[in-house]
Amino acid sequence: MTSIRAMAAIALACAACGSDSSSNGDPTGVDAASGSDAASGSDAGSGSGNGESFSFFVTSLKGLQLLSNNPLGFGGDLSYGETGAGAGLRGADKICAALAESSLPGAGAKPWRAFLSVRDGGEGTPVNAIDRIGSGPWYDRLGRLLAPSLADLMGTRPANGDATIRNDFPNELGVPNHDPDGTGDVDNHDMLTGSNTSGGLYAADANCLDWTANAGDKALEGKPRVGHSWPRGGGGGPGGGGGQDNWMSSLTESGCAPGVNLVEMGGPQASSNTVGSGGGYGGFYCFSTTP
Repeated sequence: MTSIRAMAAIALACAACGSDSSSNGDPTGVDAASGSDAASGSDAGSGSGNGESFSFFVTSLKGLQLLSNNPLGFGGDLSYGETGAGAGLRGADKICAALAESSLPGAGAKPWRAFLSVRDGGEGTPVNAIDRIGSGPWYDRLGRLLAPSLADLMGTRPANGDATIRNDFPNELGVPNHDPDGTGDVDNHDMLTGSNTSGGLYAADANCLDWTANAGDKALEGKPRVGHSWPRGGGGGPGGGGGQDNWMSSLTESGCAPGVNLVEMGGPQASSNTVGSGGGYGGFYCFSTTP
């Protein structure tokens, strides 16, 4: 596993990227370097266990804590040093690239895209998360197939991929994210998307001002829509819509402030104003548009 010092250096490099990076260009700001595998695993499907096909992960709590320099993570502000129109998407893409690089040197140079929907992507029009991530296939850090195509993603859970990760998406190190540290029951499934069950914009107020706000002012910033990286089961729950197994859209959190909640609370708490109110820490999905 990459050392904290090395990962911090990567974070600083990405934070120093200029705001001229585009959501359609290379968001990394990391000098790609060749290196050996940071994790090991057997080949799965047509993927590669050496990381060459690495193109999907869930952002880990530890990774977000380090990059944000905050034990509570970023909250709903993912701009990560970017400013101006579209800063939230550009910054989130940079976070994806930094975490990919921390896991596998050189992987940060891939065209990483955060699975996030916004009202305004920088050109005055909405951007749907599903339109940002390419056409597939997508593999995790250990070469396991998440889904071979966009059509296979368009369900409650991804289809026609590796069954071992279908219901417990792995983080940037290829570790199943439900209980990555082996500490017991960890209620960390809520992943920011701002999206509906088709991967499109859920609502104008469901994305923390296009992923640039984390004060926790619900009236101003709204409340973010999240999907489930592992299925909780049951109905629509607080926030409603789509059931609680859907990876793209399961419920709505209580606010945009940073927050970590790893204890089962039965759904988002009305008294809270954080992205972790329903079971999580403000994590999100990262896809590379090319394996």
